[in-house]
Formats: sequence, C-alpha cells, structure tokens
Amino acid sequence: MRPKKGRTGAMCAPRAKREVVMMRIGDFGRIDGETVHEITLSSPSGAGASILTYGAILRDLRMPAADGTIRPVVLGFDDLDGYRDNPGYLGTTVGRCANRIGGARFRLDGREIALEPNEGGRNTLHGGRLGFGRRTWTLDEATETSVTLSLASPDGEEGWPGRVEVTCRYDLDGTELSITTTATCDAPTPVNLTNHSYFNLGAADCRDHLLRLGGRFFLPTDDGLIPTGAVLPVEGTRNDFRDERRIGEDYDTGFVLAGAPGEAVVAAEARAPDGSLRMIVTTDEPMVQLYTATHLPASTHAAALPHGSHAGFCLETQGLTDAPNKRHFASVLLRPGEVRVRRTSFRFEAPTRE
Repeated sequence: MRPKKGRTGAMCAPRAKREVVMMRIGDFGRIDGETVHEITLSSPSGAGASILTYGAILRDLRMPAADGTIRPVVLGFDDLDGYRDNPGYLGTTVGRCANRIGGARFRLDGREIALEPNEGGRNTLHGGRLGFGRRTWTLDEATETSVTLSLASPDGEEGWPGRVEVTCRYDLDGTELSITTTATCDAPTPVNLTNHSYFNLGAADCRDHLLRLGGRFFLPTDDGLIPTGAVLPVEGTRNDFRDERRIGEDYDTGFVLAGAPGEAVVAAEARAPDGSLRMIVTTDEPMVQLYTATHLPASTHAAALPHGSHAGFCLETQGLTDAPNKRHFASVLLRPGEVRVRRTSFRFEAPTRE
C-alpha cells in the first residue's frame, strides 16, 4: 500500500485568498512488513484530526475550547507499538461485526457459521482476534479536508462468510468530524461497523462528564454482556439519560435510538464538567453503545491524554448487538448487490468567551 504519488510527507495548502486548510501525510512506522501512514487534517477553526492507515484509526482529534486552547479530545498512542496490541481498541474502525456475537456462532440461511471465540473462549468480540482494527488499510484518497481508506476481507476470514469490501471516509469541516462507511459483499454476511474512539472533553474521570442520550430503550445483557433479547425502557432505571446528567457510574450498555431506519438522529450530547466544550453525536445507526473504559489499562505509549480506567468514554454508533442471533433485532445482514452506507458525525461547540 502506498499513498498517491507525490503525497508522502507533503503539506497541501489552498490557493491565496482562502482560509488556511492543510493536509499532511507522513510515515508512522511499519507493521507486518507494511508502512503505516498518518494523514493529518486541519481546519481554519484550529481543529485537527490524525488518521492512521492501520486499523483506519482516529489517532488524534483536537478541538478549540472556551479557554482559547486547542484541546485533545480522544485517547491515542504516540507510536505504533501502542497499537500492536491495543486491547481497548482505541480509535479503531471495528468490523466485520462490532460488539459481541454470543457463543461465537450464528445461523445464516439454514447453516451454522462458527467464528473465532476471541473473548474468553466464549464469544466473538469486535470481529475476531484481528477484525478490521488490526489490519493495514489502503489509502484511496486524501484531500485538504478528507481521507478515504479501503479494506477487503476475504471469504472465511476468522470464520466470516463471503468477501466484504469496505471504505471508511473521514471528513473534517470546521469543528465537525464525520465518519462515513460503505460496505459491499459477494455472499450474504453480517456487517456492523463502528468507530471505537475514547473521548475526554476535559476531566480526570470520564464519569464526571454530563451526558444526554437519544435512546428511550436499552438492551439488558447476561454476565457475558450478550443481550438477553429484551428491549426495555430506560425510564425508572440507571440508564435514563433522556435529560442531561452526570454519567456517574460504569457502563457498557447499548441504547436503542428513536429514529426510523436510515434516519439521522442526535444519538448523544456530552459536555465537559466545567461546560467548556460540548460534543453532539448524530448518526443514522439504530444504537449507541456507552462504554466508560472500566477495564482500559494504563499505557506508557499514551499520547496527549493519559490512559487508564475511566480515562475516556466511548459512544459507539452501530447496529444492535448480537443481531445475527436475535431475529427480532434490526438485521445487520448484507447481501450481494446491496451497498451499506452509514454516517456518524461528531460536532464540537465551545461557549463564547466574554
């Protein structure tokens, strides 16, 4: 894999009389004999995003805050060694199926599909041992404001049926970062992608953030975090985030969003405890998974923000967990001839300083 000719190490600036928008491509290291590139986007607002071809990872994201600083808002590693293991899936594009598949198996068109049980020898988590987050993607295109990466997953990879081709496009527009994924296949197969970034808008403990979620229902789970199949109202439970409140507790919970299939809705709104930065998450996915990094280990490779338990929170927009085993859940099955397109955006706002 190579970037487009003449791009490596280059910085692209617009013509005169336009606001300064730049893109830079550099080498981030080598893994499994392949060069990993880092594409850095920046906007006139001062916002910046860095994306790796390894795992289509969002390595760094910086946004202007009310105090006048450009604040790092996602957890990442400062070198490739941190991503070689990456047990917390920091920043990765997760696939072929995000979240968990109970028993590492499901039935498809009358036959049983066995997957790699990479979580405690029991369930499949985030696609398998490698998934899409531990693969080097191809850099298809990089412009001043966007980058598009692609990956092909062959038939039978980690047990998944059919060949799947996916793209992941990052767009930076002012203080909004959007992620658009597309997927096609040559045989029926589940496809459920998400971005697994950990956000911290300005707090020592992510549970101090203020949060509102668009979900009126949640998915209760068993002791292996596999949905029981019930879809319960959040009202009267600790999962009620319909009104903004402090996160406060540990979560690894899926919230079902209220939009119609394919409709973009506000999935979440999060604020730093001091109100200096706000994030609005919009998606056309049917669910958002709130995870408060309960088991995230500390790391000597941490970049701008420290790592550890509760260092950041995830808002993983995706299809419903274990949908291939729950016929009454919205299907994540993709069939030949279909093109699956999903988009999630993260918009940041800072209150005006007096």
